[in-house]
Amino acid sequence: MFRRHPVLSVFTLGYLGVVAWITLGPQPLDDKAEGLLYQALRFFGRHASTDWITYDRVEFCANIAMFFPIGLFLLLLFGRRQWWLAIVVGFVMTVSIETAQLYIPGRVSDVRDVVSNTTGATIGVLVGLVLTAAKARRLRRAKSSSTRARPIAG
Repeated sequence: MFRRHPVLSVFTLGYLGVVAWITLGPQPLDDKAEGLLYQALRFFGRHASTDWITYDRVEFCANIAMFFPIGLFLLLLFGRRQWWLAIVVGFVMTVSIETAQLYIPGRVSDVRDVVSNTTGATIGVLVGLVLTAAKARRLRRAKSSSTRARPIAG
């Protein structure tokens, strides 16, 4: 896997390092009441058409977005035949992160994070399967036509 895709492997490991830094750091990135996120939430909260945009919903969607690339990268590394493994690894990573957060001061472990992170990884896998479907079909056709064209040795 790492030999076949060295650049993707390095990029994936780098991205996983960033995710670990974000999720396992001692405190959330924007914990100040005057941070940009909270200013935006107050702005949206003042308007009836956007008052549904809450911190919990933004965090849920952000977790999906953060784990989307993980599902996609793992699918590309493991291959289409092992698509399920990318989802399982995304889930195991999420459970590991949430378990570790139990012991990190200032961090909160939440089952909703397991749901959102796993959802993000799953969506990443599904998008990866869609994006690679055409090439997989071409490879299957080329393989089947090359096996039919070969004479049978007798």
